[in-house]
Amino acid sequence: MRTVLVIGGAGYVGSHCCKAFAAAGWRVVCFDNLSRGWRDAVKWGPLIEGDLLNRGEISAAVRDTRPDLIAHFAAFAYVGESVASPEIYYRNNCVGTINMLDAMLEYEVKPLLFSSTCASYGIPQHLPIDENHPQVPINPYGESKLMAEKMLRDYGAAHGLRTVALRYFNAAGADADGEIGERHEPETHAIPLAIEAAIDPDATFTVMGTDFDTRDGSAVRDYIHVTDLASAHVAAGAFALANEGSHIFNLGTGVGTTVLELLAAVERIAGRRPSVEMGGRRAGDPAALVASYEKAQRVLGWQPQCSDIDTIVDTALAWRRSRAGA
Repeated sequence: MRTVLVIGGAGYVGSHCCKAFAAAGWRVVCFDNLSRGWRDAVKWGPLIEGDLLNRGEISAAVRDTRPDLIAHFAAFAYVGESVASPEIYYRNNCVGTINMLDAMLEYEVKPLLFSSTCASYGIPQHLPIDENHPQVPINPYGESKLMAEKMLRDYGAAHGLRTVALRYFNAAGADADGEIGERHEPETHAIPLAIEAAIDPDATFTVMGTDFDTRDGSAVRDYIHVTDLASAHVAAGAFALANEGSHIFNLGTGVGTTVLELLAAVERIAGRRPSVEMGGRRAGDPAALVASYEKAQRVLGWQPQCSDIDTIVDTALAWRRSRAGA
């Protein structure tokens, strides 16, 4: 049985990927410091509590696990926080990645999956965004992820690591079985915030800009169901085991949804209209972010199974209601 060491496996995307790897027959081991993940999200293998910023802890985890593959999700990912406190982003996202790469070299683990982001592209120069789009990040979060990608490439070239970086667009939704879902503190993602504004009388959703050059004036985003992301990681893991070099894949649906269309979907699924207020644009916010997943389809044989915003919202709402009843 192949073993995958999932760094950050107690978080949102990481936990869904743990489930997908286990379902595909992998032995799953989670490494997480639980600072932004959840102990009860670790369901498909043991948890090693440790911190990437402690080189000894990640080295011991690699030594004891002897994984066939490492999947790295342990990044901070709040854009606003990265602007206010860039030091914690460069320390966690970059220094932590160096520690992980050094541990891989120490114990001769070659294949690596890296959770990257469309934030590394910055303001789109064309749509849909493919992997050759220029990377010009506009915030420290995107910059830290781009720096980590460069580390993967350079370590790979020097030491023969096999690396696959997966650039996500907007991860959304929840496990259809209701075992895990999206939980952030604080919550900044649009879909759970819109759901909260529909079911909590005290919550309000703020539309950040209504004067974009889009079909209804609100920003367009490419929401990809988290279980589709998870299946892409399983496919990319098999690819990393079989192929040398450093590789990049975008993960999205190729379908854009405006903020106002998202709110309409929440109203349809929840049966209640979200409480909404109109706000101004955030500095640097692009009008539209939509992925091309053609390369992932062609090379990995992967394509999203869910591009319907109603289905995504339905799974997210079911998860939110199950948490309220817990």
